[in-house]
Amino acid sequence: MGKLAIYKYVSFMFLVMSATLMILTIAGLFGGRTTPTTNHGLAMLVYALPFLFVGNVVMLIYWVVRKRWIWAAMPVFAILSCIPYIGTIYQFRFSSDVDASKAGFKIATYNVAMFGRETSGFKSGDILSEMKKQNVDILCLQEYSDVCGDRRNSDNYREYFPYHAYGKDDMIIYSRFPISQSNTIEFGNYTNNSAMWADVIINEKAFRVYNVHLETTGFNRTLRKVAKMELQGQTITENAIVQAIYGNYTMGMVVRARQCKIVAEDIESCMLPAIVCGDFNDVPYSYTYHTMLGNLVDGFKECGNGFMSTYRGLKKARIDYIFHDKSLSGQTYYKEDLSYSDHHPVFMKIAL
Repeated sequence: MGKLAIYKYVSFMFLVMSATLMILTIAGLFGGRTTPTTNHGLAMLVYALPFLFVGNVVMLIYWVVRKRWIWAAMPVFAILSCIPYIGTIYQFRFSSDVDASKAGFKIATYNVAMFGRETSGFKSGDILSEMKKQNVDILCLQEYSDVCGDRRNSDNYREYFPYHAYGKDDMIIYSRFPISQSNTIEFGNYTNNSAMWADVIINEKAFRVYNVHLETTGFNRTLRKVAKMELQGQTITENAIVQAIYGNYTMGMVVRARQCKIVAEDIESCMLPAIVCGDFNDVPYSYTYHTMLGNLVDGFKECGNGFMSTYRGLKKARIDYIFHDKSLSGQTYYKEDLSYSDHHPVFMKIAL
């Protein structure tokens, strides 16, 4: 095979890769609109979007270096199509864009991982101190435990948050404003996850605050199980691990699809301005994200800044959110790097 033939073959392969990356990227962007119960593969492409985006950037650089402007149009088209997606995980904003001096209230969401199941109350107390420092008015906690040795965490929180509403098991909403009523949204006996809402009265106006905890991906649970089996002397093939992870991911997507639809229907029927907080256990542009967002506003896209990831584990992903009704206006949106959980707490100030 001559040099010219090899040159043409390599060019053709790069052309095929460019076309494939573009097609997969577009499919991934629309994959979040497809329910995982009918198409696992298309819905799963959403998780590959960061890698597909990088792949398109590499292809663009290659074609620009080669000065093949026509072929460069494919990665350019794919990259431009990703702009709305990039906006869900990265925002660039000048500090002058934010006017935090306006009157408002601050809401936070935090998966506290049962406070590490410690009984001393140190983690719970430190988290409360952080909420005071951040001037939080409404706090939504997931994986919450009220038991702290022979005491209750709610007794310590009551001084700063005089009002609170319990959900199912490990869900609670704390508030510095009166709560008129609350309710739990059950997902069924097949899961420990649930959602809840509380009507909070601020300056004689009612807002419905949702606290949501959706089904986990099962990724870490699978790895822990594999590690335990290997310690017991069992041999686990890489193929078996991949199949187990894929199975847990697809099952998690299907379960979350059912759960988020239940919550979304409740939000849609609500007559009050809604604020939706929680650990959705899913990434932006997924079916869960689109369903939960509905006609609401993504607080991060509205007033966030920089790169937003809320999971502290190996998977740097944005899975904790604050959405709000279009009648409300966000002022600030950020996270704090606390080490008390495998999640970052997320904060948002909303104008009154």
